[in-house]
Amino acid sequence: MLKPNTFALTALLAALTALAPLSTDLYLPTLPDIGRAFGVSPSQVQLTMSAYLFGFALGQIGYGPISDWYGRRSGLLVALSCYCAGSLICLLAPSIDVLIGARVLQAFGGSGAIVLARAVVRDFYSGARAGRELSMIGLVMAFGPVSAPLIGGALHALFGWRSSFAALLVFGLILTLTVALKMPETLAGRPDARLSLASMLAGYHDLLRDRDFKLYLLIGTVSYTGLIAWLVAVPFIYNSRFGLTPFVMSLAIAGSAVGYLVGTLIATRIVVRAGIVRTMGYGAAIMLAGALAICAAVALDFQSVVWIALAVGLNLLGFGLLFPQTIAGGLSCAAERAGAASSLLGFAPQVSAALLSAWVVASIRDSAWPAALSVLAMAMLVLVLWRPLQSRPGR
Repeated sequence: MLKPNTFALTALLAALTALAPLSTDLYLPTLPDIGRAFGVSPSQVQLTMSAYLFGFALGQIGYGPISDWYGRRSGLLVALSCYCAGSLICLLAPSIDVLIGARVLQAFGGSGAIVLARAVVRDFYSGARAGRELSMIGLVMAFGPVSAPLIGGALHALFGWRSSFAALLVFGLILTLTVALKMPETLAGRPDARLSLASMLAGYHDLLRDRDFKLYLLIGTVSYTGLIAWLVAVPFIYNSRFGLTPFVMSLAIAGSAVGYLVGTLIATRIVVRAGIVRTMGYGAAIMLAGALAICAAVALDFQSVVWIALAVGLNLLGFGLLFPQTIAGGLSCAAERAGAASSLLGFAPQVSAALLSAWVVASIRDSAWPAALSVLAMAMLVLVLWRPLQSRPGR
C-alpha cells in the first residue's frame, strides 16, 4: 500500500487530479474536426466541453461529503468506474448528442477522482505543507496540459478524433486497477451526525460561514473561470485567425501550458517559506500581467500565433502559482469536513467556467476579444479578492 510523504502516492494523486485537464485538453485540437464529422456548428461542439464542466461540477457536490462518512478509497473506485464507462461511450458515440451525454457521465466520474484526491491530501497534510503537496501534484500533472494537446494532435493525425477518447479510456482503466491494488483508506474519523441531505447541506453552510474559506473559494473560482474561457475559445481562434492545423494548434497550446508547469515548480520551492497567501499574491500579479499581454497581442493583431501563445503562457505561470494554494487554503479552513470542502472548491469553478465559456464561444465569431477580455476581467477580480487575505498572512 502507498504511504504518505512518498513520490508514489504523490504521483497517483496527481494522476487522479489530472483526469480533469486531460479530459479537456487531450481533445482540444480535434474540436473543429468533431464539428465537421457530425456536421454541426462550433457552438454545438462546444457543448461537449460545457456538458463536461457541468457534469464535473454537479458530481463534486456528492462525492466529498459522502466520502467523509464512507471513506475515500471506495468512492474513488465508484468514480473511476463511471469515468471509464463514459469514456467508452464517447469513443463509440454515433452522434453529437450521444457524445454530449457521454461527456456528462465521464465528467461525473472524473469529478470524484479530483475531489477525493484532494481530500486525501487533507487527510495527510495541513497548512503550507498541504500547499506544497498540492503544488507538487500540480507540477506532476502539469505535464498533462503540456503533453495532452501534443498527444491529442498526434493521435488525431494518425487515427482520427475518436482516438483521444480511446486514450482516456485506457488511462482510466490503469488508474482503477492501481487504486484497487495500492490505495489505502485514509479517512481517520467520521462526523458524528448521520449522513443525510440535511447534514450535507449543514456542512456546506458551516463552511460558507468562514470568511477565509469564502475568499479562497472565490479566488479559485474566478482564476479557473478565466483559464477555461480562453481554452474553449482558443481552438476556434487559432483555426479561423491563423489557419492552424490540429497538430500545429496542439503545439501552440502545449507551449503555453509550459507556463503552468513553471508556476507550479516555483510554488513547490517557495510556498513553505513564503506562505500560502503571499504565494497567491505573486500568482495574481503575474496572471494580470499575462492577461494584459494577451489583450495587447490581440490589439496589435500580430500575424504570428507565437505572441499570443507567449502571453497565455505568462498568464498560466501565475495560475500555476496561485490555484493550488487556493485549494490548500480552503482545505486548511476545514477540520472534519475535508471532503465537503473539496467538493465546494471544485464545484464552484466548474459551474462558473461552464457558463462563461459557453458565452465566449457563442460570441467569438472571428474575434478573439470576448475571450481576451474575459481573461483580463477575471485576473483583475482575482487581485481584488486576494487583498483581504493579506490580513492573515500565516495561512
